Order: sequence, then C-alpha cells, then structure tokens
Amino acid sequence: MSLTPVKVALQALLDSVPGPTSVEIVPLASCAGRVLGADIVALRTQPPFANSAMDGYAARAADLAPANELRVIGESAAGRAFAGTVGPGEAIRIFTGAPMPDGADTILIQENADGVGGTVIRVREGAQPGRFVRPAGLDFREGDVLLPAGRRLDSAALGLAAAAGHPTLPVRRKPLVAILATGDELVLPGETVGPDQIVASNSYSLAAIVEEIGGTAFDLGIARDNHPDLAAKIERARAAGADVLITLGGASVGAHDLVQEALKRQGMELGFWKIAMRPGKPMMMGRLGAMVAVGLPGNPVSSIVCGHLFVAPLIEALLGMPDPARDRSEPAILGIDMPANDEREDYLRADLQHIEAGWLASPFAKQDSSMLGNLARARALVIRPAHAEPAKEGAPCRIIRLR
Repeated sequence: MSLTPVKVALQALLDSVPGPTSVEIVPLASCAGRVLGADIVALRTQPPFANSAMDGYAARAADLAPANELRVIGESAAGRAFAGTVGPGEAIRIFTGAPMPDGADTILIQENADGVGGTVIRVREGAQPGRFVRPAGLDFREGDVLLPAGRRLDSAALGLAAAAGHPTLPVRRKPLVAILATGDELVLPGETVGPDQIVASNSYSLAAIVEEIGGTAFDLGIARDNHPDLAAKIERARAAGADVLITLGGASVGAHDLVQEALKRQGMELGFWKIAMRPGKPMMMGRLGAMVAVGLPGNPVSSIVCGHLFVAPLIEALLGMPDPARDRSEPAILGIDMPANDEREDYLRADLQHIEAGWLASPFAKQDSSMLGNLARARALVIRPAHAEPAKEGAPCRIIRLR
C-alpha cells in the first residue's frame, strides 16, 4: 500500500465526519471555551441611550464660548438620570456612563471648566456638538448578528453575549473521544513495572489535546494484545456513544499489531493506512458506524504529533468550527543546516528563538520517536517537505508552534 500524503490524509479524515455535534443550551457562566452552535443576535441595543464618555458637564455647544458662565441645575450619574431639560445658559453635572439629558448636545469636560462642583461654572474651552457623547447603539443594535456559529467563546465573546442580554447560549456538544491504549507491555503510572514493560503515557497526552481543543476525553484503559479484550474495549466506546475512537499502538504490521483487524471485525471501513510523514507513518483512519476510528502509532512522539496534526482538526470539524483543514504553520528561518529529505514529510522537534528577522528554528540532533524529553523541551515542529533539497542555516522553513 502506498503512503498517503499528509494533506490528503487530513482531508480524508475530515470528510469522514458525519457532521457537527448537536446543539445544547448552556448557562452563560458555563460557556467559556465552548463553540457556538448558532449565530448570536443582540437582544437589546448597547448603549440603550446616549451617554457621557467623560466626567464633566452636559450642555449646549452653542453656550460654550470661552469665559461664558453656565448655571448648574442638576446632576446625572450612572443609574440616576437627570429628569429635566437643559435650556440656554444651563448645564448639569454628569459622570461617565450617565444618560445625556434632553436639551444637551455635548460634554464640557471638567478640565475645561472653572468652578467644578459649584452651582455656576465658567467655560475655559468649548466643545463641538457630540463631543464626548456616546450615541445610543454605538456598540450594537437589537437584531444585529454579533457572534457567528462556530466561534469559540473567549472572554471578549462572553462579555459581548452578556451585554447583548443572553443568559444562556446555544453551543455544540463536546465531542466524546474514547482513547484506548493497546499492548501487553504497558502498565499505568504508579503500577509495578515488569522487566519487559513500560509505563503508558500516550493516553494522557492525547486526552490533553482533546480537552484543550474542546472535546471530552473518555479513557478506556489498556487493551491487551488479544482480540477478546480489544473487542470488549471497542464495544465500550460504541456503547458510550463516542464520536471518535482513538487507539494507541498496534496499528503497524507486526504479529502482535491486532488493532486494525479487531476494528475490521467490528465492521470498520478502512479509509487510509500509512502516511508519508515522520514520525507517524503507521497512522490509520476508518469509520465504525457513526464513530470515526483513528489508529495512532504507539511511539509517544508519533502519537502526540499526529494528535496535533489530525486529532485537533477532527475535533474542530465535529464542533462546526470554520476551516479545520487550514494551514496551521507559519514562516521561520532554519538555525542549522538540513540534509535532503526522502518521500516522507518530516516534523522535527526544535528550539525556537525570536530574532529581528522572525522565528529562528533549530531542530534537535536526536529525533527518535520514543523521546518525550525532546518533545517537552521543543517549542516548535519544523516541517521538512517530502523530497526537500538540502537547506542551509538561514534558509526559510515552515513551523508549527507548540508553545
């Protein structure tokens, strides 16, 4: 079987998504980080009335010739509007956010008035009509579309939704992602490690990626290298209604790599297997009914790199976010010489420095896919395209920033 290019594999994976998850109504206070399932329309006008942008005096611009004196007839504060009308030669004391009174068309800021706080003020410097006045609807008006479906709700978006009068919001259900580690050699952290065993780490890394992007991770534990245990764990994922099943390890061609066969026995339709990338070549994808099945390599770095490149966009697609297939890379400059590349696209762990010319990315000398220490220290992945020619230090490159 020929190797599938990374972009082709990603598009095939995204095409396998049956559609965004359902929409649920969630209290505003619980919506941080969630993704909108519908456009959000303003339920009110903001501000609902013209108000002052500064502390000072609401008056008529025609009365504000320098040295003119105005009689102060009242006060307007936020939450306590002045009920009367400002006439010729009159002003009211006004504070930031307070409603503009009838008859006034400008704000004389207190720095431009003498006698502040008294019943008569003298104008130092006038103001044009509308100066320091926020008109009604300056921010938005009732019926305006404020936030589009697919927008992740950050602090600004949540504040806007609250100001627009929404106590609840329609958001996409968090995709349920079942994660299954496989292999007789694995034990959980804290358990006794036998002479031929290692500690399972991939499940925790993939769960972190899932939760960071907006999904819910469901840990299925460790399946041993036998078909009954694999079948039981896969059935648990299906019974839980998982949108995605991620298997870790067992997707290669060895005698003990049983995952692909186990999934096929459950009815999986294989989409692709083996990607033209390093690390991550043994990755596979298929559909098991409504559930998307993703088989990631067992090597820790391979699984995490594939998590960033494939699992994160998959979850975004399930959340209905725009353009999950977008290019997530950015330009940088190589900090070291690089040799020519073969038919596989490389994702090299690298240090990253910001210099005057931009990002300087220096791949580490050791790139073995079992070395998590290098990945934890890396600030970026340097992308070396398939069949790339040798590149000298200072040559342009593309990177995916990790932190």
